[in-house]
Amino acid sequence: MSGNFCQFCLLVAVLSIADLVCATSASAVSRPRDDNQDIGSSSTTVVIDAGHGGFDRGGIPGQRIPEKEMTLEVARRLENVLAADGYRVVMTRDSDVFVPLGTRVAIANSYRKAIFVCIHFNSAGRVGADGIETYFYGRDSLPLASAVHHFVAGGAPSPNRGVRRRGYYVLRKARVPAVLVECGFLTNPTEAASIQNSSYRQKLAEEIAAGIRERSNVRSSTSSTAVATIPLQPYIDQTKVSSSKRSRSKHSRKRSSKSSKKKKKKSTKSAGAEANATSAKQEG
Repeated sequence: MSGNFCQFCLLVAVLSIADLVCATSASAVSRPRDDNQDIGSSSTTVVIDAGHGGFDRGGIPGQRIPEKEMTLEVARRLENVLAADGYRVVMTRDSDVFVPLGTRVAIANSYRKAIFVCIHFNSAGRVGADGIETYFYGRDSLPLASAVHHFVAGGAPSPNRGVRRRGYYVLRKARVPAVLVECGFLTNPTEAASIQNSSYRQKLAEEIAAGIRERSNVRSSTSSTAVATIPLQPYIDQTKVSSSKRSRSKHSRKRSSKSSKKKKKKSTKSAGAEANATSAKQEG
């Protein structure tokens, strides 16, 4: 009786261990894949940043077309195109809300194997200003900027204003490849008319998506691979230009301040002299 009971207990223990092993295996199989284990396009997270939003209309004072609306329109279309291609897509905003720049960058930096694409439209006081330009900051972002600009500028009827390196906050603070695309001037009547056309906004989204897909095919100066079909774009480095402009602006403000102080002193002395003369006349 005692021996049979011991055998029964041993059998129960073996079956319990077997169940535990099976349950653990089933759990491992059903566990969602880690992002870093994905293969192909799904291994990349694309963070799309629609510029401006909420109280921030974008553009310049008196601008008729709100930039925030056009950026969100293109961003949503880009989201749909990339999702259909199998990419994991994250939007920094998907409605008319204001998102601080720091939050936008933090969202991009929170994903491994991500790229950050900021969508904007240009504006200028001169209505004749036109064209497409793409910005980057870190050198690891140049291939992405080259590919995106190659397709967007190549597919648009607007002039090609080139790739530019500049220290915009969202580019400077990003720890992942990041670009900012200026998709035309809303202050230019011809470009504004195109941008307000839904089919043109769809085309912009598709060209940006093509650049994202083909970013690995950018030909570097050292590459001789036949697959690398997109030239690494030359760029205008505006990082030093902008800092020198800020420096000049700072100095001009100082000079202006000193000048206004001198004028104030002169006017005070002049007013004092006039007051003394008036007082002397009244006493006489």
